[in-house]
Amino acid sequence: MNRLNTKTLPRSWVAVGISMLMATSAWAQEPAAAKAALNGNVAAGAKIAQSGSAGGAAACVTCHGAKGEGQPGFPALAGQHAGYLERQLNQLAAGARQSAVMAPMAKALSEQERADVAVYYASLQLPIKSVRGALPGKSDDSGAWLVERGRWADGIPACAQCHGPGGVGVGKDFPAIGHLSADYMQSQIDAWNKGQREAGPLGLMGAVAKKLTADDVKAVAAYYQRLHNPAAAAATAKP
Repeated sequence: MNRLNTKTLPRSWVAVGISMLMATSAWAQEPAAAKAALNGNVAAGAKIAQSGSAGGAAACVTCHGAKGEGQPGFPALAGQHAGYLERQLNQLAAGARQSAVMAPMAKALSEQERADVAVYYASLQLPIKSVRGALPGKSDDSGAWLVERGRWADGIPACAQCHGPGGVGVGKDFPAIGHLSADYMQSQIDAWNKGQREAGPLGLMGAVAKKLTADDVKAVAAYYQRLHNPAAAAATAKP
């Protein structure tokens, strides 16, 4: 039997393969209850989300919506994994992730408050469902191709391999992305390319971001919209 010789493969491909195994394992093993961070308090997080913190952080609902549904320029938080949200807040507070808007908010929260906010938003309903689109038979639909198959010639794995069917997220390392706008996706691709946020497990997203074009990002976001809300996507497409 022939064995895969990782020494002959590009290092980025090896990292992609390992990361996909991590995602698949997390998807298969992690129960929904594991969305709670160890020390977070949902009620305390809800209070901060609605009214802000004593340390000066603004109410989360101001930008992220009354139910964490997101608004233009601000991502949806509802249903994201608590471990992911907590890590992002901690990185913003420490300067490892940069954002002119969010860094001051994260710094104004204590470590406990960041955990509280994370578990509160994780307790809310994710606005998208786990659904896998049909595998495209040809590459003329670049969004479907990138999400369901990837573009391996450029070392880009399928989005679904790490972020789950429909982009619902897998564990604390691979967030839900299927409901994000193209503009927000592009802003984060830009942040990775500028070194303004963590590159992810084994540097995977940092490497992938460098290979995605603006048209790729728009196509991926449009495909997810068609997958989760075909009626709205059809209405948007009408002249």
